[in-house]
Amino acid sequence: MVLEVNDLGLIDYETAWKLQDEYAAQIAVGTRPPTLLLLEHPHVYTFGRKGNADNLLWNESQLKEKGISTHWVDRGGDVTYHGPGQLVGYPLIPLNPIRPDRFQGEVTDGEDAERPVRSDYVGYIRKLEEMLIGVLMRYGIASGQRPGKTGVWIQADVHSRCVNCKPEDKQKPAKIAAIGIKVDVHGVTRHGFALNVNPDMEYWNGIIPCGLPEPVVSLADLVDPVPAMEDVKKRISDEVHSVFEIEK
Repeated sequence: MVLEVNDLGLIDYETAWKLQDEYAAQIAVGTRPPTLLLLEHPHVYTFGRKGNADNLLWNESQLKEKGISTHWVDRGGDVTYHGPGQLVGYPLIPLNPIRPDRFQGEVTDGEDAERPVRSDYVGYIRKLEEMLIGVLMRYGIASGQRPGKTGVWIQADVHSRCVNCKPEDKQKPAKIAAIGIKVDVHGVTRHGFALNVNPDMEYWNGIIPCGLPEPVVSLADLVDPVPAMEDVKKRISDEVHSVFEIEK
């Protein structure tokens, strides 16, 4: 399998969402190769299938003042933030069907309601986490998974290096990358991951991210100098090819 990587730069959320639908339909019928979209979004809060409006803390006036749009979308999970300085990746990959006796059951963070094609959703999410952990390790940041939760986290000993974090937060694990996916009826993945490179962290004050009142951190909080976005994109691309065993 060959993966096409498209760098879309800064692109409106709804435009990218529609593009995913268009590309996924082409991938399903074989007229487009599996594709990874790498991009940044203008300020936006998105709510997934398990979205809870109570986790939006800012009112309409504050949202307007901060220039934030909101969208209720078809990925898994609750509310998250996207904005400039955060690298978002949308892998559009056909997952291999798995035998019924090896099906791992429901996924808590992102599958279609209808699933004529049974695929390893859990395994796919774990691979996204593995990929992000590998990227962070290249910058000298030890990170990992947390049982029962989706995404990538740093532990308190790493968080203690944060130059901008509250002292009380440095004693806790912190989330550095979020994941929320959809797998459509043809087994093609949509949505994906968001890695905090150098975003304005103030925007997380407007939500309870994923419904979890826990600290959020970025590469810029932990690495000096801050890695260039282009360098992070290249490392993401390399790691996706490696973890998913996809040809360049």
